[in-house]
Amino acid sequence: MYYDYTYLIFVLPAVLLSLWASAMVKSRFARYDKVKCKRNITGAQAAQYLLNVNGIDDVRIAHIPGNLTDNYNPQTKVLSLSDSTINSTSIAAIGVAAHETGHAIQHAKNYKPLGLRRTLVPVANIGSRFGPMMVILGVIAGAAAKASLWSELGLYVAYAGIALFSLSVLFYLVTLPVEFNASNRALKILAKANVMDKDELKGTKKVLGAAAMTYVASALTAIGSLLRLLFILNSNNRRRR
Repeated sequence: MYYDYTYLIFVLPAVLLSLWASAMVKSRFARYDKVKCKRNITGAQAAQYLLNVNGIDDVRIAHIPGNLTDNYNPQTKVLSLSDSTINSTSIAAIGVAAHETGHAIQHAKNYKPLGLRRTLVPVANIGSRFGPMMVILGVIAGAAAKASLWSELGLYVAYAGIALFSLSVLFYLVTLPVEFNASNRALKILAKANVMDKDELKGTKKVLGAAAMTYVASALTAIGSLLRLLFILNSNNRRRR
């Protein structure tokens, strides 16, 4: 019950926000997927056009199975567009394709937050997987051993877990400017290149805005989880005194 109590306070609100944001993305994409672009171009054609406009000729556009599984891989320089995007002429699909193209443009222009995020990926994966486990194990060891050497070792393990998980939180925080910047680049380029008119851009902005909220929710979930772990650790330390 104790852990459930901390989860309700620190994590659950962000989880609920994440569920709402995910539902909003699907709802807005479905709505604007019915609005066809007046220029009648597909997501793949829009992505290629935006790459050409920015002088990027070393990025390959490929198909990836699924819906809204679109992504850009900086290591392979492959811009993958999903079933719902690659051949669709909707303003929603073109917006998503343009967003991923924004990441390719970030990479080409050496956008520093993107590079930092790539650097953080391996340690963030380790931190998110093992950090919470180390904190809980450290707390349990400290409670069982009380004032012995094992108690001190447990405390060090718990703090190491906090440090690891903090790197995971940092990854989510760095992701925010990367994703917002990609969307802003997409909207500006779509307007400047006359791919969409003002009315179409409004719909695309709503789709990308909903998608951005999923990243905000993920960051808040990570922060809430870190605060929860710190609260558990500090509560355990107070009981030991």
